[in-house]
Amino acid sequence: MKSVEANQKIDALIAVVEKEFNTALIIESLKEIREYALKETDPLLAKVNRLAYEYIEENECFDHTVEKGEDEEGEDYLLEPGTDQENLVYLLQLTRQSENTFNREEIKEMRTWLKKKLY
Repeated sequence: MKSVEANQKIDALIAVVEKEFNTALIIESLKEIREYALKETDPLLAKVNRLAYEYIEENECFDHTVEKGEDEEGEDYLLEPGTDQENLVYLLQLTRQSENTFNREEIKEMRTWLKKKLY
């Protein structure tokens, strides 16, 4: 995100999530971060934040896992799922540095995963 205030909000949420997965606090913080994304006119970040807090509201977790991946040689492998905290912190870190092209691609993948899980 571009705004200093938004990045401070993200950093504060990361600190909270690393200690405990407090769904009410996380949902409220994601809603506030979404408002910054709307002000910055970044529809991708606004959408992924909304989907993330809706997913957490519905499931009381953030169990984003990718069952399999592919290495450089095209070989399939299974990925170990992270904890709710690790998964959400990862998304928040991507969001914090969302101007990076590779991060935006991962945010898009996360958005797609959340949409499939919610709808």
